Amino acid sequence: PLSQSATAGGGGGGACCADRKADVGNKVTVVLGAQWGDEGKGKVVDLLAQDADMVCRCQGGNNAGHTVVVDSVEYDFHLLPSGIINSSVTAFIGNGVVIHLPGLFEEAEKNLRKGKGLEGWENRLVISDRAHIAFVFDLCQVLTSYSPSSLGTTKKGIGPVYSAKAARSGLRICDLLSDFQEFSERYKNLALQYKSMYPSLEIDIDGELMKLEAYVDRIKPMVRDGVFFMYEALHGPPKKILVEGANAALLDIDFGTYPFVTSSNCTVGGVCTGLGMPPQNVGEVYGVVKAYTTRVGIGAFPSEQSNEIGELLQTRGKEVGVTTGRKRRCGWLDLVLVKYAHMINGFTALALTKLDILDILQEIKVGVAYKVDNECIPHFPANQEVLQRVEVQYETLPGWNSDTSAARTFEDLPENAQKYVHFIEEHLGVPVKWIGVGKSRESMIQLF
Repeated sequence: PLSQSATAGGGGGGACCADRKADVGNKVTVVLGAQWGDEGKGKVVDLLAQDADMVCRCQGGNNAGHTVVVDSVEYDFHLLPSGIINSSVTAFIGNGVVIHLPGLFEEAEKNLRKGKGLEGWENRLVISDRAHIAFVFDLCQVLTSYSPSSLGTTKKGIGPVYSAKAARSGLRICDLLSDFQEFSERYKNLALQYKSMYPSLEIDIDGELMKLEAYVDRIKPMVRDGVFFMYEALHGPPKKILVEGANAALLDIDFGTYPFVTSSNCTVGGVCTGLGMPPQNVGEVYGVVKAYTTRVGIGAFPSEQSNEIGELLQTRGKEVGVTTGRKRRCGWLDLVLVKYAHMINGFTALALTKLDILDILQEIKVGVAYKVDNECIPHFPANQEVLQRVEVQYETLPGWNSDTSAARTFEDLPENAQKYVHFIEEHLGVPVKWIGVGKSRESMIQLF
């Protein structure tokens, strides 16, 4: 079940407050990736969203990709919180998200054609007025092509928007809805600034502004003051609030394998800054861990298997990026990496996904320690060059060599599969709450 306070309701005042603690209000449940993304967060969110009142996105943009299967219909989400397919959920896009407006509406319309899950979505979506706009649409995507291809960018223009945000020259949803004349002037200045930096760029400034203006009336009913909206949600009647992280710990701008990272904080701190809420309202923090490890793009990957094991995991796991279509690199589960993600996020429980992909292996290796220059190191290296030299120390566990896809309880799993799960729990000191053995909702085994 999702976290929520026993009591809710804000307000109150006067001298008596000195004698008692302020009411914290509702707590939020957070779902975060614990590796390099693509762990199956969408499935965990989908499971929890069935019981939620509100589902939030706090960072990233349409560089994220979540796949959810409901009644044999496969929905793909990139910008919308995937929990929006629950018709009783309010979906909230927080200030930490960068919004590509054409992408938002295209995504909704594409998913509407697939099934009934998104019916009435415009009435159930709330957007923070402080969220930044992917302000130069096609220009942003062209700009991304100027960045080093080695960074593994999704070519969605997310990096340039966060760059403009940090440089304090970005444009926000509140700017678009306030004074379009003023917005247009600022937009033109930005476009000309980029044109002077990249002379080969072709920018149809008037055409882009016309596209933007066409969205004003459509998004206006969805936009709220995000801080006040969150405060009311936290301090109103008891609510089950879910936060859906995008990307993952090792892609975090501060804690990931820099510079091969995304442009936002996709660890737990990004929840507070990306929604405008205090740390005291963070409740359960669920880390999603694939039963092996994958990574899209280049960058250090200590447990990668550039061999028949890697190919087998890639093929069996259908490891292709939802957003980019790129093949994912594959390797053994690396518990040094997951432990590092736990140090930052403080996971209260884990979801272990895609266990069934390991079904045909005779033996399974798990990374448990790192050596550099023949010495064990107690931490995850910050420097890419050092990380490239890491020797992973593995423990070899026996495989179960049988089909787990029909298992619906922990006891249904083969003994060696159960031992694999217990090994992970004991090494990390974090309980596994869910185990994924297939694509559908029914394939998530809940342990407690």
